[in-house]
Amino acid sequence: MTSNPTPEAADQLTERYSRHALLRGFGEQGQTSLNNARILVIGAGGLGSPALLYLAAAGVGTLAIIDPDTVDLSNLQRQVVHATASVGMSKVDSAAATLRALNPNVAVVTYNEALTSENALDLLSQYDVVVDGADSFAARYLTSDAATITGIPHVWGSVHEYSGQVSVFDAAGPSYRDLFPIAPPPEFAPTCSEAGVLGALCGVIGATMAMEAIKLVTSVGQTLSGRLAIYDAETARWRELAIPVDDAREQVTALGDYQDVCAVIPSRILTIEENALRARLGSSAVVLDVRTPQEFAAGHIPGTVNVPLDSFAAQLGEHATPTDQLVLVCQRGQRSRAAGEIAVDAGFTHVESFAGGLDAWSGVTIQTHMETTA
Repeated sequence: MTSNPTPEAADQLTERYSRHALLRGFGEQGQTSLNNARILVIGAGGLGSPALLYLAAAGVGTLAIIDPDTVDLSNLQRQVVHATASVGMSKVDSAAATLRALNPNVAVVTYNEALTSENALDLLSQYDVVVDGADSFAARYLTSDAATITGIPHVWGSVHEYSGQVSVFDAAGPSYRDLFPIAPPPEFAPTCSEAGVLGALCGVIGATMAMEAIKLVTSVGQTLSGRLAIYDAETARWRELAIPVDDAREQVTALGDYQDVCAVIPSRILTIEENALRARLGSSAVVLDVRTPQEFAAGHIPGTVNVPLDSFAAQLGEHATPTDQLVLVCQRGQRSRAAGEIAVDAGFTHVESFAGGLDAWSGVTIQTHMETTA
């Protein structure tokens, strides 16, 4: 869906962008380039939120958002384009309303769907720059390949706990596949729900991504093409690494099948749904929750025992024997599969992982223990 902007009067536009006009090397020409630009932002989440806000405020003429998700209360800690009243709304509609209120001169285009091999090339070919705020490796590789094929500059960022990374991939430099040739295994690819992320860090990285997109559009300054910027929020330090082009790498000429590594279930481990888990809880099966003690204390499924993943190998024998039926649970199903691999390697022959983890548990009987201090 595309919204028609309601342009302000000339004097209002001049006032709105007056601080840009004062910038050396930017001025009216830079602002005109922004006003004529078409930018696609993938994901209205932790990184997409600040990027969208700053791009809209800067006056990007057409700003498109693609995201299939709805706003959840847990998003609001970092996804600042959404408000409490937006919980339950589609993220693209929520973000669009915020952006239109911020700058009515911007045409906002929304795609309430996922980026796929079927729509990626058509979508990207309509825009000048793609800003990648995706939250899965499948979407990142798809974005990279589609950007390479269409020749669209690709601004990428990621965050994990207290660390963030940003780079630019374009025809003049390396691509995302030069930085990460292959996707990591699931146990090394946790989501924000699995590993956590500092909300303000998303602001730092997302704003940097917006800055890189603005530089690409206006040709002001030097972009991060060929360089990886890494930010450590705990020390407030930036460092930079060069990204070499892998000349031996096979060039991307067509999109393939992109399967999210987070959805890959190791063949040695069975996956079960909620009804099966409920049955296991009432049987002789050993059901272990492999999240951290802090996560377990905040809320867990009754009848589960906490054995954190980082000490799982050492503690597993204290709770189960290789002949037991072993069921593993985590927040979204990733850490439980990693723990399952450990159990199988230890000789366990009947190992199951609860698909989707606690996020997929519909029961209202999850035990929650919240500590308070006076």
